[in-house]
Amino acid sequence: MSALVQAAEAAREALVADVTAYAEQETPSDDLAALAAGLAWVRAYVERHLGAPAAERTVAGGTQGDIAVLDWPAANGGTGSIAILCHYDTVWPLGTLADWPVTIDGDRLTGPGVFDMKAGLVQATHAIAIARAEGLPLPAIRLVLNGDEEIGSLASRPVIEEAVAGRDAVLVFEASAEGALKTARKGVGIFSVTTRGIEGHAGLDPERGVSAIDEMARAVLTLHASADLSAGTSVNVGTITGGSRSNVTAGRAHALVDVRVADAAEMDRIDAALAAMRPHRDGAGLEVDGGWNRPVMPRSEVTAALFATARAVSVEQGWTVEEISVGGASDGNFAAALGLPVLDGLGAVGDGAHARHEWISIDGMVQRTALAAGLIARLGGGAAA
Repeated sequence: MSALVQAAEAAREALVADVTAYAEQETPSDDLAALAAGLAWVRAYVERHLGAPAAERTVAGGTQGDIAVLDWPAANGGTGSIAILCHYDTVWPLGTLADWPVTIDGDRLTGPGVFDMKAGLVQATHAIAIARAEGLPLPAIRLVLNGDEEIGSLASRPVIEEAVAGRDAVLVFEASAEGALKTARKGVGIFSVTTRGIEGHAGLDPERGVSAIDEMARAVLTLHASADLSAGTSVNVGTITGGSRSNVTAGRAHALVDVRVADAAEMDRIDAALAAMRPHRDGAGLEVDGGWNRPVMPRSEVTAALFATARAVSVEQGWTVEEISVGGASDGNFAAALGLPVLDGLGAVGDGAHARHEWISIDGMVQRTALAAGLIARLGGGAAA
């Protein structure tokens, strides 16, 4: 058993205690007071394990959570520099813990946000501390903490892009995909479609009214027809609202649309399809708003090389990590769009993101902490795993 695996195993109880304490800090994306308290907790926690950062700054998130950027210098003769991305917000509303407390059943630990992605931060923190304590060379480390990932990272995107620029590698401690690391992610578009009609009495004057709902129904068919799953493009009209009463021809309807694409060419095709949408009847109107929330994260050569390094570390530790491409997006997409090597999914092993059965494997925490420690040390110029 390697020294890093032994050290991670020795930290098992601390890992469980830490992720439990972190999950008990509720941090819904839409509650600024809870986010502020959560970020304060995280900063204190990280500093307790890693010492005070050599430099730090906080960028106000406005209507979203603040963004913290913390820097530690290279250690133990290490070289190079990396960025680690972790978001501290979750999808779970304040008060969720009241009827869903953190619970342990054998190897499973459940609780709001443990899989997405509070275990990731705990694992990253312990990995750095373990590698440092083992005397392994560490690169300069920049930790970016943002509180709006679950709602699109609108405030944090420019901060993330600035923070990762020039780094040798970007490690994202989002949850794994059934244990696999994520080397490619789709781009995400969030669009809204609004149709407008002419209200009228549905019974007395059915020919004079123009139904916005009828226009929306036709628009939905057009939108869904623009999907091309063989090319990796999905289009989902997720919500529709409209009309006022059953006996009134609808004057307005509104829909929210989620689009996922695997490459830039498909982004362009979808843009063209949206721009070409027109109302069906005279007197009706149709508007499309929104845009691309996250660029595509392709499996680039530099990302493939970074994964190969992680895989080599896992083999040296007695197992083999796999890689996968997923339809979800993360803050890693922003870094990949800058041409940087990005390795995502370094966080928890488990399942149930955004679901009431969200859980993580405790054994997985131990294993992934050792993997991260070895990978970070390798990126600092070391050879031990």
